[in-house]
Amino acid sequence: MEAFFLSLLLISVLSVSIRLYLLFYKHRSHFTGPNLPPGKIGWPMVGESLEFLSTGWKGHPEKFIFDRISKYSSEVFKTSLLGEPAAVFAGAAGNKFLFSNENKLVHAWWPSSVDKVFPSSTQTSSKEEAKKMRKLLPQFLKPEALQRYTGIMDHIAQRHFADCWDNRDEVIVFPLAKRFTFWLACRLFMSIEDPAHVAKFEKPFHVLASGLITIPIDLPGTPFHRAIKASNFIRKELRAIIKQRKIDLAESKASKTQDILSHMLLATDEDGCHMNEMNIADKILGLLIGGHDTASSAITFLVKYMAELPHIYEKVYKEQMEIANSKAPGELLNWDDVQKMRYSWNVACEVMRLVPPLQGAFREAITDFVFNGFSIPKGWKLYWSANSTHKSPECFPQPEKFDPTRFEGDGPAPYTFVPFGGGPRMCPGKEYARLEILIFMHNLVKRFKWDKLLPDEKIIVDPMPMPAKGLPVRLHPHKP
Repeated sequence: MEAFFLSLLLISVLSVSIRLYLLFYKHRSHFTGPNLPPGKIGWPMVGESLEFLSTGWKGHPEKFIFDRISKYSSEVFKTSLLGEPAAVFAGAAGNKFLFSNENKLVHAWWPSSVDKVFPSSTQTSSKEEAKKMRKLLPQFLKPEALQRYTGIMDHIAQRHFADCWDNRDEVIVFPLAKRFTFWLACRLFMSIEDPAHVAKFEKPFHVLASGLITIPIDLPGTPFHRAIKASNFIRKELRAIIKQRKIDLAESKASKTQDILSHMLLATDEDGCHMNEMNIADKILGLLIGGHDTASSAITFLVKYMAELPHIYEKVYKEQMEIANSKAPGELLNWDDVQKMRYSWNVACEVMRLVPPLQGAFREAITDFVFNGFSIPKGWKLYWSANSTHKSPECFPQPEKFDPTRFEGDGPAPYTFVPFGGGPRMCPGKEYARLEILIFMHNLVKRFKWDKLLPDEKIIVDPMPMPAKGLPVRLHPHKP
């Protein structure tokens, strides 16, 4: 009997050993080939993902990048992230190469969690869905189209400040910034303006956004499981809105050009077919995420830096009050007013340089190619990092210094300032983000000065930067 159990134990150990060996062999096989970039691949499945993520949790995501640039004396290095063989491309040259070779040598790549949260994308892929969206968006998000939204955005901003900021001694900025940008997105994408209707989406939406880029383990209690439940709830609500809009369009109660939802319902593909309701719901959901997360982060850090740098605040205040004083009582901001906010936008750009809302993004090699003398195999994931240039003294002298004058004249060198990406995949909502950020700044500074309540509040990046406690501030209303 003892011999039987001993044999069973030996077989089990041998089986586990073989599986581990195969796992390690498969992991290392992804990193074989001539002249690969220098780097470390870490353990199977895990790779260097934990260190990559943990530097962000500690508030210094650039550390992962710069430590390896220094160690390997190379601005391109290999690693393993999110279970995938990867190369990190750092510096302006790396940005230029990836942005210039979109759909030639590389294309967009998203973690598998994204396809699982957006079911319609599994019929094609999240990459194909993204391409379709980029064809739909330009006519709504280009500057000419955004001009007619300026007054609407100012109206929403005024209501937001009246509801959430006025008559309060203290507020927590980050959740209020998210509420503002989400309300704007609901109004401009779907013509939903009622705060009660917006609030119905708000909580499940934030659950979805926080669980979207996570380990895709669909078990009760995990962020990914909660994200799927939230997306199902939101999608059900969106389909009800879509059905009603179809009726309103048929009865001429809604305009064909009033928002992106109407356009999606009426648009056809090359074969003359309309998008189905589930597909439209997923696209609207993706727009809501893209239209609010990065801007709410940028707005929050604007508030942080203007509290810390009174001389910056005073210059922004002077610019904004010149505009406010030129308006008749009750007159809303217009496009020309926003174009006068040059210094305010330089301040916003410097904030996004120091704390980029979009830390970076992934691409996938669609063929073998050579960069900087190193071979990059087909199928490898490629990561570009905004911090690799934003925090580089070669691109921005004294990179830790807050200096909005960097953006005067011609501004930074090409491919060094990349808060919105670059090339064909530059964020199509860049102008929309500029508008909502500046309109928020205008309505904030003409009402208040403020102080941080937590002077040493920690910053975390997961996956976007945010103050650990949400940035509580004490408000000081201006005297009439």
